[in-house]
Amino acid sequence: MSEEWDSTDGILRFPSGALVRGRGLRHPLPSGPTPSFAVYLLGKQPPPTEWEARWLRWPDFRLPKDRRQARDVLREALTRAGNERVEVACGGGRGRTGTALACMAVLDGVPPDQAVAFVRRHYHPRAVETPWQRRFVLRFEDA
Repeated sequence: MSEEWDSTDGILRFPSGALVRGRGLRHPLPSGPTPSFAVYLLGKQPPPTEWEARWLRWPDFRLPKDRRQARDVLREALTRAGNERVEVACGGGRGRTGTALACMAVLDGVPPDQAVAFVRRHYHPRAVETPWQRRFVLRFEDA
């Protein structure tokens, strides 16, 4: 049985129909259902959660420490988003989260040169904050 989000707040719909909630961990947990699975993009280990989560070591304004792990974790998140409530989050919910969502869009078939624009249009207009994050998305298929 497919788990659904009951709001559109922070929800990005990928071309395949998969839904992923992006958010900033410095903000309160949104009302409604909690994620079944989450990916936390932080420089230090996040606190434990009641749901299954993966920690991807990713310092603020930087890139993931292990690019191969990033590809594997984001692929897992996209696959699970087909029938689970998946959340991707960093501190503020824009730079690292936007970059991860853009990489997931590439995995979902969005051309790399259009992925940042896709996420900015459908998630947040200031997603993917730095030039090196944009380059990371462009080269993500080669990671």
